[in-house]
Amino acid sequence: MQKTSSSKGIIKVAFATNDGKNIDAHFGGAKQFHIYNISSDKSDLFSVINIEEKDTDETIAKLLGIDIVYFTNIGPTAAAKIINKGIFPIKYKDIVSMSAEIDKLKVMLGANPPPFIKKIIEKKGA
Repeated sequence: MQKTSSSKGIIKVAFATNDGKNIDAHFGGAKQFHIYNISSDKSDLFSVINIEEKDTDETIAKLLGIDIVYFTNIGPTAAAKIINKGIFPIKYKDIVSMSAEIDKLKVMLGANPPPFIKKIIEKKGA
């Protein structure tokens, strides 16, 4: 796992996962969050956060500094808490491959990112 030296154009993304390959977990029930640094031309697995106990506040504390978190579902209280911490939530109803989503993000970052990603990049001063 390699940390990227420059933060220009890089977003930090967490994926809620139980199998380590797919976005396949409810925010509150995820066994792990895989954290990636993603830019238009590169993606690095930054870290893996293991979740031992189902404690929303503890999980959110472990995700501080993350720009976007993906999951299959989330409760309204947890959603409000992550948004208040500046983390953008993205919910997928279906299970999606992390690698496919990383590829989509890289393309978006290299082209014309949606407004919410532009805001994240501007907020970071990248």
